[in-house]
Amino acid sequence: MDTRVRKTLVDTLYARPSSLVIGAAIGVAVSTVAAIELRDPLIVCLAVVHVAVSFVRIAMGLILPRWENMDARRMEIAYEVGAFAFAFMTGLIAAVVIYRDSVYEVQLMLVANAAVYGVGIAARNAGRPTIAIGQLCLSLFPVIAACMLAGDLPMLMTAMSLLLAIPAMISIIKDVFAVLTRSIVAAETSRRLADKMEKLARTDVVTDLLNRAGLDHHLTERLLETEQHRKLAILWLDLDRFKFVNDTLGHQIGDLVLAGVARRLRATAPVEATIARFGGDEFIVAFDSDDTSEIERIAQDVLTSLTEPYRLRGERIEIGASIGIAILPDDAGDLDPLMQSADLALYHAKVNGRNQIAFYHPSMNRDLVWRREVEAELRQALQRDELSIFFQPIVDLESGQIRAFEALVRWFHPEKGEMKPEEFIPVAEESGAIVELGNWITAQAARAAAQWPEDVSLAVNLSPLQIRAPGAAAGILNALEEAGLDPKRLELEITETVLLDDDHTTGAFMAELHTAGVRFALDDFGTGYSSLGYLHKYPFEKIKVDRSFVSGRLVGKKSEAIIRAVTEIGATLEMDIVAEGLETIDQVRSVREAGCTLGQGFYFSRAVPDYLATMLLARERDDVESTRVAS
Repeated sequence: MDTRVRKTLVDTLYARPSSLVIGAAIGVAVSTVAAIELRDPLIVCLAVVHVAVSFVRIAMGLILPRWENMDARRMEIAYEVGAFAFAFMTGLIAAVVIYRDSVYEVQLMLVANAAVYGVGIAARNAGRPTIAIGQLCLSLFPVIAACMLAGDLPMLMTAMSLLLAIPAMISIIKDVFAVLTRSIVAAETSRRLADKMEKLARTDVVTDLLNRAGLDHHLTERLLETEQHRKLAILWLDLDRFKFVNDTLGHQIGDLVLAGVARRLRATAPVEATIARFGGDEFIVAFDSDDTSEIERIAQDVLTSLTEPYRLRGERIEIGASIGIAILPDDAGDLDPLMQSADLALYHAKVNGRNQIAFYHPSMNRDLVWRREVEAELRQALQRDELSIFFQPIVDLESGQIRAFEALVRWFHPEKGEMKPEEFIPVAEESGAIVELGNWITAQAARAAAQWPEDVSLAVNLSPLQIRAPGAAAGILNALEEAGLDPKRLELEITETVLLDDDHTTGAFMAELHTAGVRFALDDFGTGYSSLGYLHKYPFEKIKVDRSFVSGRLVGKKSEAIIRAVTEIGATLEMDIVAEGLETIDQVRSVREAGCTLGQGFYFSRAVPDYLATMLLARERDDVESTRVAS
C-alpha cells in the first residue's frame, strides 16, 4: 500500500481521541462496578488490570499523534497493542463473571459492554481491518466461550447471536475499508495531480528551473525563513550574445545553451540557492549570506563558469553574462524593491560593458532618473532643432589635404548647456532613440556634404540598432537621394561590436548599400576581437586604428608594432588606414612612418560646424591653387 495512503488510514485510528477516552472511561466504570458488586478477588484483579490498560491506552491515544517523527507503521503497531489488550480485557472480565455464575445483573452489564464495544470499535477502526477484526474477536470470543460453557439455552442463544455478529461485522468492516480506501486513493491522486500541475506551472520547461511564478513563490517563502542576522542576495543575470546564437544557430541550439547555463548555475551556486529562469535569457540566483565578500566571490564564480565555451552539436559557442546584485536588507526592506534594485544593478553592469558584475548603489536611482530625463529631452531636441552636426576632417598624411569629414552630433541644451556625446549617445542607444537620431544625422550631414567638392567624402558612424532597424538601407539611400549626394561619397563607419553580434541582417544591410556604391570603414579597430575574418567577409575599404594606440596612455613599442602590422594588412588589401586621435606633430610623423595613409585628430582640426568645414575646404583649395600658380 502506498505510504501516504497507509499514513492517512492510520491517522483515522487517532483521529478522534475523545471516542477513545469515552470508551476507556466506560470500560473503567464497568470493571470498577463489577469489582465492587462481586468483591471477588479474581474479578478485582482483572478490574485493576483493565483500569491500568485503559489509562495506558488513553495516554497513547493523546500523546502518539504529537510525535511528528514517528512513522505510520510504528504508530499502527502501538495502537494495535493497546487496542488488543483493552479488547481482550473487556471480553475476559465478562467471560469470567459468566463462568463463575455471578450476579445476573453484573453479567448482563459486562456482556452488553463487550458486545457494544466490539461492534462499535469495529466500525470506528475499519480503516485498519486487521485491528478492527482483532478487537471484535478479542472482545467477543471470550464471552462466546463462557456462554457455551454455561450450557443453558439462554446462554447458548447469546453465544450464537454474538458468533453470527462477527462475520456480519467483518463484512461491514471490509465494505467500509474498501470505500474509505477508494476515497483516500482518489484524494491522493487528485493531490498528486494538483502538485504536478502546480510544479509544471512553476517550472521552466527548457531549463527545469523555476519560472517567474515559481520564483515569486520561493522567494516569498525564503524571505520568511531567512534568519534575521543573515542577508538575502539576489543575483540577476543576463546572457550576452544569446540572441545572436539563437538567431544564427537556431532555437534548438539556443535551448541547449539555456539548459547548459542552468546546469552551470546549479553546479556553481550555493546548494540551498533558489535558481530560476526569469524569462528569455535572464536568470535569478538567490541565496542567504552574511558576508558581502562571499556574495561577490559567488557572483564571480558564476560569471567565470558561464563565460567558458559551450560545445553543442559540433558548435563551439561563446557567450558571457552581466550580473546585477542587490542585498536584503542593505539595499531594500522587501522583495519587490529588492528585485528592482537588482534589475537596476544589472542595467548598470550592461552599460559598463559585458561580462561585468555590479552591486546596487543608491546613486543608480539618480542616474536612472537622469537618463530618463535625457531620453525625453533628446526626443524633444530632435523636434526643436536643438541638435547640430559638426564635422572633423580626415587628412591625407602625405599631401595634407582633406579627404573626408566625419559627421559628429552636438547638442546645445537651452538649460544644461552643451551636452557631451558620451552623455547622451549611450542613452539614445539604450532607449532606441538612436535610430531616429542616426537617421537625422545622416540626412543633415548628407545635405551639407552635397555642397563640398566631389572628391571629399562624408563619414558617418552607425549604431547597431540603426543597422537592424527595418528598411535601414533604404532609408539611407533615400536620404542621399533627397540631399543629392552620390552614394560613393558616403562612408559608413561600423564598430567591431556590431559584427560581434552579427546576423544575416547586418550582412544584407551592408551588401545592399555596397551594391549602391556606399563604402564602409571598420571603426575602432583593435579595441575588440579584431578578427581578420571581418576584413575578408565584409566589403571594408578602410580601417580606423583606435586612438588608444596613437595617443593613449599605453602608447609605446607594442602599439607601434600593432599599427605597423595593421598598415601592412591594409596595404596588401589596398585599404586606407586612418589613425585617430592625432594631437601632436610627433604622433603624425610616427603613424605616417608606420604606414598610415590618413589621420584625424585635434592636430589638424577639432570638429567644426558645416560652414567652417566649407571654409576649410575653400581655404585649402585656394592654397593649392596659389601653390600651383607659383610653381
